[in-house]
Amino acid sequence: MGKLDNRIAVVTGGVQGIGYGIASLFAHEGAAVAVLDLDQERCRSVAGELGVGGAKTCGVAADVGDESDVKRAFAAIKEALGEVDILVNNAGIGAMVPFDEMTVESWDEMMRVNLRSMFLCTREVLPAMRRKGWGRVINVASQVAHRGAPGLTHYAASKAGVLGFTRSLAYEVAREGVTVNALAPASVDTPMNRALPRSWFDGYFEQQPIGRFARVNEIAPSALLLASDEGSYYVGASMNINGGDVMY
Repeated sequence: MGKLDNRIAVVTGGVQGIGYGIASLFAHEGAAVAVLDLDQERCRSVAGELGVGGAKTCGVAADVGDESDVKRAFAAIKEALGEVDILVNNAGIGAMVPFDEMTVESWDEMMRVNLRSMFLCTREVLPAMRRKGWGRVINVASQVAHRGAPGLTHYAASKAGVLGFTRSLAYEVAREGVTVNALAPASVDTPMNRALPRSWFDGYFEQQPIGRFARVNEIAPSALLLASDEGSYYVGASMNINGGDVMY
């Protein structure tokens, strides 16, 4: 018996990194899993890989910041798997840009992908969760939302917005059996972080107590806890999986 038997989960940004790790763990724990990302072929490939162990899966391509694309994608997921019980809003982008070089376009794109997407995707699944009296929304933020970082003004602002979104929505739906929580990991060994300047991480790791990247398999178990019945008393929480980078 798995911890997520008979549950249907969607993981956005699920073809690599944190999203892939969470989707894999959810499938292993008995959930039917929909992987949502930009590239249809990669979505199909990852869905097929997750289904090798017998899990029911599907892969759907969508731009999570586009309203019509999100509506189409979630309609396809409902048709393939059924009504969603668990939503992991993981899709996101990152870029390091000094503030005085930051354009309006780059600011807006960061907000569109990292924050607007959570509103759009959550809106598609919340009515069914409330009607059934059970649901889990897990939003991936960042420890940068708590501490800030040079060159990441737009990224930090978007992730701080994720925490505000999480807490406020949690107030609205907790008594209806739906929990809304966030993960706020430190730098994880993912393709997005590997693309950032290594010099930045060298200085960062000198100050961080654990002194290294997180591994994806150190993040995914927290998502499993929040998604399961065992996580039912977490409401509006930010799970700070950050190697001691932010302590409180």
